[in-house]
Amino acid sequence: MELHTPPPLGEHLRSPQLRSAMLVQQEALHAAREFLRGEGFVELLPPLVGPVTDPGGRGAKALDVDYYGEPYKLMTSAILYKQASLRGFPRLFYIAPNVRVEPPETASTGRHLVEFHQIDVEMAGATRHDVQEIVAGLLTHVVDHVWATAADVLRGLGRDETDFTELRQGKFDSRTHEEAVARLIDRGHPQSPDAEIDWAGEKVLSLEADRPFFIDDYPKGSRGFYDREDPERPGVLRNFDLIAHGGYGELVSGSERESDYATIVTRMRESGENPAKYAWYLELAREGIEASAGFGMGLQRLVRFLTGLDALWQVSAYPKPPGVIAP
Repeated sequence: MELHTPPPLGEHLRSPQLRSAMLVQQEALHAAREFLRGEGFVELLPPLVGPVTDPGGRGAKALDVDYYGEPYKLMTSAILYKQASLRGFPRLFYIAPNVRVEPPETASTGRHLVEFHQIDVEMAGATRHDVQEIVAGLLTHVVDHVWATAADVLRGLGRDETDFTELRQGKFDSRTHEEAVARLIDRGHPQSPDAEIDWAGEKVLSLEADRPFFIDDYPKGSRGFYDREDPERPGVLRNFDLIAHGGYGELVSGSERESDYATIVTRMRESGENPAKYAWYLELAREGIEASAGFGMGLQRLVRFLTGLDALWQVSAYPKPPGVIAP
């Protein structure tokens, strides 16, 4: 069996390894909710379908749904709904199911599924620094809780508590996208300065680190129209990724959000999006969407990082790897 191909579903569900991973996931979700509620966030249940969805996935496609004769999409991310919800819920989070039809070649990364979940957070009036503090606190709290409640399970999977020593000290490193690109080129990796860090490049940087680190300031054009452009540095976005150490790669993606109506429309057009498709969202933006910042933390990626397993299908009860027909 290849790494990116799970066994038959019945065999997979009986696997002691999957049971261990689900026990870790259960504790991680408990800890995430505990931390976010303690910080004043309210949990909402996200929509599953809508007239549009997040256009910012790297090469992934949305699935179409016939919704009473209207062409709707399954959510690849509920980010637009997070922004829409800010008036009533200035601090909110989802445990959000996402569906992204990833290119089949991403199955070999071990880091992609067609169905996955995100811990999706949004915070009105926040800066990138504000939400990065929430990210760091959330991840640290989850790791502390899981080691306090499921240490034997983690050790049974081959994990060592010392793998998380630097993380639990609470200080994460940071670098810019430009610095990350320069580092990769210096190591012989052909990373484009105009694009997101590719999967192989993330792994190179991740293997060098002893704790998670932020990559800030991705170039305009590399992310969705909703990532805010730095007003003092045209062409640079006020966004970030959090890269886990140990070769596990991106855990979190986030940004400050564009909230000005005219700017949002301009950014949509620049990115090749048709503003008419986003009528409901733009109507709210015209009325006034709260300035905010937020992020999504991949739940399966988090559980894989905690457990040390090789591929996301190993930490999903009903895995659908890219390009694999699965029940």
